[in-house]
Amino acid sequence: MNRRTFLAAAATATTSVLPSMAADSATGFQREFYELRRYHLRRGPKQKVFDDYLRQAWLPAMGRLGVGPIGVFSVMIGPESPSTWVVVPFKSLDDFASIPGRLKGDPEYASNAAEARSATAADPSYLRYENSLLGSIASVPKLEVPAQTKEGKGRIFELRVYESHSKTANLKKIEMFNIGETAIFRRAGLAPVFFGEGLVGSRLPNLTYMLVYDDLAARDLAWKTFGGDPEWKKLSATPGYTDPEIVTDISNQLLRPTAYSQI
Repeated sequence: MNRRTFLAAAATATTSVLPSMAADSATGFQREFYELRRYHLRRGPKQKVFDDYLRQAWLPAMGRLGVGPIGVFSVMIGPESPSTWVVVPFKSLDDFASIPGRLKGDPEYASNAAEARSATAADPSYLRYENSLLGSIASVPKLEVPAQTKEGKGRIFELRVYESHSKTANLKKIEMFNIGETAIFRRAGLAPVFFGEGLVGSRLPNLTYMLVYDDLAARDLAWKTFGGDPEWKKLSATPGYTDPEIVTDISNQLLRPTAYSQI
């Protein structure tokens, strides 16, 4: 899917697939958008070329455009390694759409990106990338930079995708987070980075979100605490909110931030 088609589909999604947006806007909820990219890499020296491109060319250029904070992650536990995940927040769809043209007009970016962009088909800097566009939900309206990031501490991230069999079921799962599940997450130590309703991409309809932990032990403790929470047990057993009714598949993987990740 090219970017023009991708954007057109996103605009359609926000107007026709999300009838709840107007009500959210009326209560003061300002949705932001996330582009979630996954770059598939080839083992070898070009991994460093691609990493240098993100660190030295692309990330500084995005900063000059006022876009950020941007997260860049490698796969810790998950399929198809090596690959790099990137999370980019946008205030609007117009901001998202304008990026290619604005990057094209940045001579510093062109100079710093020259090595990666001149790679040949026989020896590419990356094999391909997939992307999706997400819209934030009311209970986590803005991307939250972790305290560990601000304090320069170690951290790991979990990226989770909840698929549903219909848009109605997908919106019901989002509603479940908005009315109580997000608060239970926070109480249990499951700290959100972002929550995004899938607008454009694969595996739709879905809810995609990212959590942060100090380490694996903290992750295990947080999920154990969450699973034993009485309020969660009550909410998850409420008719209309049970997993068999609204969730068809859950996938997750653990990610490590790069040294230059802003998240």
